[in-house]
Amino acid sequence: MTDAPHRGTERFDLTGRTALVTGAARGLGRAFAVGLAEAGADLVLVDLPGAEGVTETIAAVEELGRRAWSYPQDLSRTGELADLVDTVRAERGPLHILVNNAGTAALERYNEITQESWHAVMRVNLDAVFFLSQRVAEHMTADRVTGRIITVTSKNALVAEAGLAHYNASKAAAQLLTETLAVELAPHGITANTLAPGMVDTPIDGDFPLDRDAFEAAYRERIPLGRYARPDECVGALLLLASDAGAYITGARLVVDGGVLADQMPRTRFMPPYRNTVRPE
Repeated sequence: MTDAPHRGTERFDLTGRTALVTGAARGLGRAFAVGLAEAGADLVLVDLPGAEGVTETIAAVEELGRRAWSYPQDLSRTGELADLVDTVRAERGPLHILVNNAGTAALERYNEITQESWHAVMRVNLDAVFFLSQRVAEHMTADRVTGRIITVTSKNALVAEAGLAHYNASKAAAQLLTETLAVELAPHGITANTLAPGMVDTPIDGDFPLDRDAFEAAYRERIPLGRYARPDECVGALLLLASDAGAYITGARLVVDGGVLADQMPRTRFMPPYRNTVRPE
């Protein structure tokens, strides 16, 4: 029985594998990179040229004894993504894990969305996801790697939210895209899944034109667990999908939202106070 805990952790061991994470300079991207490194993976970090925080992410990975390399890339320049992947493969060897984490959003009413703002969101949240996944999967297949493709979507892939028509559409499309990849790549042993966070304390909505304090107070009341997630609280779900522990999971979505989607109507605040029927000893 003494070996059981060790055998359990081996299922999540990523030693000898290389993971590419987009949007790796901060927030969820940094948490994912560090979590993968903790599990033993080396990291290829992709973010915008000059993005603040990449150096800190590299340092955090290297502190864990893993290797990390930065590849600056504007993901909206989708015509360059195949070359990026080819370069990474040539310089760093086979890729085993792709984490499509980078995303962008804008808060605009439906009649304020221009063609420019629509395409700006779609290029990063959908187009880049496809073209990166496409090229990485080709290399995984050629290298006979039983790879993992994980795309970070959102609860907004499943339910609508006002002011985010382009964001909602991009995340919903990424979900079905991932399911399609899962079906096509299954014969090669490559899995494709999505991780759908709820509200996470990250900078993506930092410039939204709204009363932040009032909005966040109201939203926290809407979350059964009563708070936003910390980025590191999404890492466990990622490791499940990235490791041998999730080898038979493909075409799935793993929601990490504190219970939001499970709660049709936040009724508990209007109910009588909770009364425990079990008396303490």
